[in-house]
Amino acid sequence: MGRRHLANLRLLEPEAHVTIWHQHTTGPEAGAQPAPGDCVVYGLEQALDANPDVALITSPASLHVETGLALSGEGVHLFVEKPLSNALDGVDELIAECERRSLVLAVGYNLRFHRPMQLMRQVLMEGRIGRPLGIRAEVGQYLPSWRPSQDYRRGVSARRELGGGAALELSHEMDYARWLMGEVESVTAVLARVSDLDIDVEDTAEIVLRFRNQAVGSVHMDMIQRAETRTCRVIGSEGTLTWDGIAHRAEWYSAAEDRWRDLTPDPPVDRNEMYVEEMRHFLDCVRRGGSPVVSGEEGRRVLELTLAAKRSSREQRTVSA
Repeated sequence: MGRRHLANLRLLEPEAHVTIWHQHTTGPEAGAQPAPGDCVVYGLEQALDANPDVALITSPASLHVETGLALSGEGVHLFVEKPLSNALDGVDELIAECERRSLVLAVGYNLRFHRPMQLMRQVLMEGRIGRPLGIRAEVGQYLPSWRPSQDYRRGVSARRELGGGAALELSHEMDYARWLMGEVESVTAVLARVSDLDIDVEDTAEIVLRFRNQAVGSVHMDMIQRAETRTCRVIGSEGTLTWDGIAHRAEWYSAAEDRWRDLTPDPPVDRNEMYVEEMRHFLDCVRRGGSPVVSGEEGRRVLELTLAAKRSSREQRTVSA
């Protein structure tokens, strides 16, 4: 994700001076590919010597808060890849520090910038499917195929201490379910490792959400499906909305007209488009002093819900959210 965001930053700000801070090593590794930045450093002091205006934090989730506090303390605006952290410790302190210094703190839930998803939400917010009654969201992909050139066992997704596991790594679904349906009241979940993958985290999560508007939702996440999937269906009293995140399509069924309408945007969506728009939005907020679509508070709420799902599974009960 760091390389993707950097490429998009180069596209949007070709004159920017970019410093790469490697946190996992103290010096160049033998055989390592050169980082596509203007300079590479291996410590906080060296990173701050570059007098950065903004920082993109794309390290493992367990390092996000510590890194964010160090940089925001020096007046640096922050874009933090999702999830905001793997625990709530220090999150409120980070949010407060950014607010105190009038710094932008954005969290990388990029599906909010996916045009088909945005069009689906627009139809929903306009009341065209009536009262929202339920949502079903599903995401699944076989973990070793996520980054085929790397050993999946060494990646963040496979390791508990780095914030891995299906619930945190695939928490986009928790974010957009709340974005579409409103605030969550309670969470019931089962998280488990059901495959033979060599990991110490859950590879599957089944989560039931009860929303404050009394709608009910189900979220399925897994790292075991060989056939990649990412879909959502919103059920309303007067219609239905569907979204396919792989094909980049959305459709709307109107009960009054008894027909489906295609909401897929024209021209067709390129997968990287949402990441570009996400980065453009962050930079605009920095320049204009605006509040990001996915703020620190929004990121905190998704983390809170995900941790509630973990607690529900662990304690085998429904927990308040």
